[in-house]
Amino acid sequence: MTMLTELAVKDFALVESVRLHFGSGLAILTGETGAGKSILLDALGMALGDRVGAEAIRHGADKARVEAVFSVDGGDLRLKDALEAAGIETEDDLLILAREVSSAGKSSVRINGRTATVSTLRAIGESLVDIHGQHEHQSLLAVERHVEILDAWCGAEVDKPKAEVATLYQKASDVAKELETLRADARERVRTLDLLSYQCEEIDNASPRVEEEEELLNERMRLSSAERLFAAAGGAVIALRGAEGRGASTGAVDLLGQAVREIESAASFDETLQPLLETLQGALYAVDDAARDARAYRDSVEFNPQRLEEIESRLDTLKTLKRKYGETLEEVLRYRAEIGERLETLTNAEERIAELVVAEAKSRGDLEKACVRLTKARQKGAKPFAEAILRELKDLAMAATRFSVSIEPKVPGRGGADTVEFLISPNPGVPLKPLVKIASGGEISRVMLAMKSVLSRILSVPTLVFDEVDAGIGGRTGTVLGEKLANLSHTAQVLCITHLPQIAARGARHFQIEKRAESGKTVVSVRELDGETRVREIARMLGGEETETVLTHAREMLAGK
Repeated sequence: MTMLTELAVKDFALVESVRLHFGSGLAILTGETGAGKSILLDALGMALGDRVGAEAIRHGADKARVEAVFSVDGGDLRLKDALEAAGIETEDDLLILAREVSSAGKSSVRINGRTATVSTLRAIGESLVDIHGQHEHQSLLAVERHVEILDAWCGAEVDKPKAEVATLYQKASDVAKELETLRADARERVRTLDLLSYQCEEIDNASPRVEEEEELLNERMRLSSAERLFAAAGGAVIALRGAEGRGASTGAVDLLGQAVREIESAASFDETLQPLLETLQGALYAVDDAARDARAYRDSVEFNPQRLEEIESRLDTLKTLKRKYGETLEEVLRYRAEIGERLETLTNAEERIAELVVAEAKSRGDLEKACVRLTKARQKGAKPFAEAILRELKDLAMAATRFSVSIEPKVPGRGGADTVEFLISPNPGVPLKPLVKIASGGEISRVMLAMKSVLSRILSVPTLVFDEVDAGIGGRTGTVLGEKLANLSHTAQVLCITHLPQIAARGARHFQIEKRAESGKTVVSVRELDGETRVREIARMLGGEETETVLTHAREMLAGK
């Protein structure tokens, strides 16, 4: 479970230097009236991003520093989202929030050793701690969270319609976005249409083939070298067949034929010449074939200047296409396919717009119907939710309080078409008002405790701090209040400043805050109590003299917590 494990305060208000260690469960802070109990909450608020100026610095110091250390549970999704949004990583599952305020009123913030802004600190702090008794850090006072809280309370009743609304909203948004894009700039679409049409026509008129360029280059090489190729092939024919007419000569074929005849005649006298004869005969056949092929190639050599010009022109056309549309003809053809699809889309834009207008109307209608179903599910859950809150408030001596869930329509969104707000009237004759309008810190704390008790397994803020929660109450109500705080501490870490021994005795840890004069200056100190020191503090809170009877009563309260 994510929780506050350590709070270090230095030169803040009347605190010179304090370092407190916390654990899970209920932690109690007590002290004499005027001892400065709320200073620690102010210091924690500074670590969470509250507005703090130079006036917070202890007299005689040049800066105030507060450091809050939290152990982090990887399953805390709300905190995880806040950290990811800020780009903060945790090391060893620890989150260290440190802040200094200088005498010039300037703040410096470090989160896990990295420099950060106060706004980032505040965003992360809101997912870590709720401080009840001051309006800062009270997530339940944020109206935008009320619909989230109600939906969590309603559970499966709203899960299905809420998921349906989210899906339909996304569909409606996609349709609206595409429609807006198509309508956005008709003139630009016409310009693009003209450009793409020209490009398609240019490529289509050229009709390039992927292998065409290589074929043309080879053909150009042959045509431009026709004379050399003809002479080479002709020379080979003469060497193999011999020259005819004037300057006649004997070629290789005739010479090999003569050699065959000579050996063939001699082989009749010596059989060992037979292999040589076969070799010469094979050579004769091969050379004769080569002579025939050389003559055929010589006769096929083409002298065609016009074709050479055609090839040069075609290569220039292909070069132009590559310069405009791709480094290779394959890329040119791929680009043609792409712009063909775009051209088809743009050409059919008007038809698509007409289709989207119909689709938009339908998607909005479907969304509105789904929102109605979601609203009904929320309305169904709102009444039992309010009744559960009122039962808790009755236990906390607020029996005359009225509590209601207001559900008002708004423009449909991903979360539906409802603005949900919690309204309360703490006193008879007072109209229902938003939670944030409640003036009394004690009333705020008790309302929040009631809501936390009802929602303890739903709300995600891991550390809850209560100040003034016991203002104006005592006796049996104080005992009930202590029980509720103790029960709440089973699912969240709870810190509570109290003046009631019934509550203090319930704590898993107990800290005493004292104010004293030291070397001519006033200093606030904090110490953790255990054993007899805690018994004596409970006895002090019970009132009267520290008699054995009072001490016994204090021990009994601690034993029965």
